[in-house]
Amino acid sequence: MRKNKIDIISLGCSKNLVDSEQLMRQFQAAGYKVAHNADRIDGETVVVNTCGFIADAQQESIDTILSLGEAKRQGKIRNLIVMGCLAERFRADLIEALPEVDRFYGKFDWKGMLADLGHAYRADLARERYLTTPPHYCYLKISEGCNRFCAFCAIPLITGRHTSVPMQQLLDEVRQLTERGVKEFNVIAQDLSSYGLDLENRMMLPELIDRMADIQGVEWIRLHYAYPTQFPYDILPVMANRDNVCSYLDIALQHISDKVLTNMRRHITRQETLDLLARLRREVPGIHIRTTLMVGFPGEGEQEFEELMDFVREARFERMGAFAYSEENGTWAAQNLSDDTPQEVKQDRLQRLMSLQEDISLDIQEHKVGQTLRVIVDREEDDYYIGRTEWDSPEVDPEVLISKDKPLTVGEFAQVHIKQALPFELIGSAE
Repeated sequence: MRKNKIDIISLGCSKNLVDSEQLMRQFQAAGYKVAHNADRIDGETVVVNTCGFIADAQQESIDTILSLGEAKRQGKIRNLIVMGCLAERFRADLIEALPEVDRFYGKFDWKGMLADLGHAYRADLARERYLTTPPHYCYLKISEGCNRFCAFCAIPLITGRHTSVPMQQLLDEVRQLTERGVKEFNVIAQDLSSYGLDLENRMMLPELIDRMADIQGVEWIRLHYAYPTQFPYDILPVMANRDNVCSYLDIALQHISDKVLTNMRRHITRQETLDLLARLRREVPGIHIRTTLMVGFPGEGEQEFEELMDFVREARFERMGAFAYSEENGTWAAQNLSDDTPQEVKQDRLQRLMSLQEDISLDIQEHKVGQTLRVIVDREEDDYYIGRTEWDSPEVDPEVLISKDKPLTVGEFAQVHIKQALPFELIGSAE
């Protein structure tokens, strides 16, 4: 056990990761040694930043806490602290169920952790972070919370109302990060589409991204988690005309059936969804769209599921994920709809949907064979360098395996000739 060292374990999404990075910077300024998701936990204090989004993520958080509780009983760690979304949502229950945890903090009161450990929170470091990503890319969280209140989603119950980070703060943060060598900015929020509405009663995402693109050193900007309803269409000419804004958009559509969309309280129709996709592809040629879909939501019978399958066949999403509906306490769906689809039916639909997407993904990937693509090199492994194109977000999207015929530098760009395609990988050599 190393005194004056704090291990941070960050679970869940990249938005959680940004919170962990900000906390780590505060700990570092207070004189602590910090480590993130270390293979070996050896700090006297461990902080778990939990996820509370869906049942599987909640269970992962609980299992991690229980494992660390056992390590504490064995004397391997001294202090166990839990923060984040799960603690924000279920704090009272967790305090009763997990007495091995010394302190609980939610998603927004973690600054008090410093005071409880005998240190003042430094407001002058509020936008600084201890980066846990490779030094050439990072996540930029531009807002917190969500006002959409979809029937299935617990996020508004955890994060509260949508709150945008002032634009100048974000631009200053980007400049600081480029000075540290960051080239790629993955812009994230629960709802990118609403950025700025609470600041100036207008959609400010296009202006923010345009101004970010002007900053020297910004090579790639990638957009994650736009909302389809009231989409900020002014972002499309920015994407089309700025070379360093990737032709990539992560926009969760969830479903295509009007019946299911109504039950989900998505405030969008099938036709409006199709019109949105057509406009995205028309105004940003070559765009790669990542979406997330849900199976098994109340009201989805076999007919509605087949409608979803047909939609995926026609839309040919370059990137797609899916999950089976799980009822979340406190949501509108849990209170008003019956979760009457058997779990085995949900899993069968999920498997069929993802099998279809694998075939589509392979076909799209194969069309890249013979092309030379600009690739950022993320890491070096025994047999290959591993990189990504502008159409690939870290952790979730395909990677490019680059032969070691020529030496490459991690964190730099390379022109890579694509020779082979797999459903979720490309293989090529540097030119």
